Amino acid sequence: MFSDRKEAGEILAEKLEKLRLENPVVLAIPRGGVVVGYEVARKLKAPLDVIVPRKLGAPGNPELAIGAVAEDGTIILDSSLIDYLEVDEGYIKKEKERQVKEIKRRLNVYRGRFSRLEIERRDVVIVDDGIATGATIRAAIASVRKRKPASLTLAVPVAPPSTIEKLREEVDRIVCVSTPEPFFAIGQFYTDFRQTTDEEVIRLLEKNRREVAKT
Repeated sequence: MFSDRKEAGEILAEKLEKLRLENPVVLAIPRGGVVVGYEVARKLKAPLDVIVPRKLGAPGNPELAIGAVAEDGTIILDSSLIDYLEVDEGYIKKEKERQVKEIKRRLNVYRGRFSRLEIERRDVVIVDDGIATGATIRAAIASVRKRKPASLTLAVPVAPPSTIEKLREEVDRIVCVSTPEPFFAIGQFYTDFRQTTDEEVIRLLEKNRREVAKT
């Protein structure tokens, strides 16, 4: 059990520091993942940026994910669920466009006048405050792979063992503090799991930029 995301980030950062990554970059998934990612970036003395995958909701049931998409349009689909629900290509295309538009809106809010960080040939660490099914983070991983990092590490405080095993082949390494069972929701492993605000995300990104500029 973690007291809050800050503590989870500090513990995760201790584990990541032992990897001695060269020229690392931290990409955090908003909103809660940025609180964790900031602590990781601070420990690694690394720049921090955001990556925003979004799930593709099923027709009539937006909470049910039939896939996920990243900012560059990289898409991961659950083919078996799509076939079962008989979702047509037209719906998927429209839902993808809608979610990419929302991703770009959010990135504009978070980054402001700053461009995304260049990650080619750098050791990239994708951070979130936890993973449940891994559906959306797979789109983030696939998108980052296209940008040709030197290595790709997935780092989270908590996730179920089955999800970790599914994701192992998609990254170079996974660092996860706790893999408890049974696993019902990420929030059950935090004492304080209050929602992170956009303002907090922006503040931490700006704070990281100032800290990196001093090094």
